[in-house]
Amino acid sequence: MARFLLVHGAWHGGWCWERVVPLLEAAGHRAEAPTLRGLGERAGELEPRIGLRAHVDEVVALLGDGPEPAVLVGHSYGGLVAREAADRAPARVRRLVLLEGWLGDDGESLLTLAPGWMAAAFRQAAEERGGGWRIPPPDPATLVTSEADAAWLRERMTDQPLRTFSEPTRLTGAVGDVPTTAIVSPAPLAPFGEWAAAVGAPVLTIPGAHDLMLTSPAELAAELRRLA
Repeated sequence: MARFLLVHGAWHGGWCWERVVPLLEAAGHRAEAPTLRGLGERAGELEPRIGLRAHVDEVVALLGDGPEPAVLVGHSYGGLVAREAADRAPARVRRLVLLEGWLGDDGESLLTLAPGWMAAAFRQAAEERGGGWRIPPPDPATLVTSEADAAWLRERMTDQPLRTFSEPTRLTGAVGDVPTTAIVSPAPLAPFGEWAAAVGAPVLTIPGAHDLMLTSPAELAAELRRLA
């Protein structure tokens, strides 16, 4: 049986995996869904210095703590976190799964990968409503398919440090040797599938929206079990 390490995306916390974790555990797998520093229930730790590197450090440490290599899953912004962590500790990653995940070359950041209008919107939101260094959550209705799920997210999402979007990813190339699969929704918010295909990763599509762990937990868990 496999060990899963599930890395959430921006504005989220480990709580977003609560519909998937029981399905993996019911099949005999071990599933961990940590919350990254400054987010979710750790919002009290939020500060301007938290960037992509801080979150990567956390995931690398978690990979090293486990008894076996993990199936490392990174959702959305968590794709950048998971991919850099896999690059730094490739022997600790059994498979990398990018779930609607951002990815780019060494030196790129989420803000350089995002369309110009999106990057500008993030910066403007931080400037106008986040003291210049944090990004308030977007409308969660853009992430899910039902108002009930949007309301559930609205109660839980927290501000994201701007530095996590502006700090560039650092890659040595070792991640190229880690088996990688991308999972996308039918209407991704960015060209996640194209980016994944460009690095040779197969791309799978699951019906639902950006937060597939909420809109399609059973289908996602089944695909993760198969990939493991």
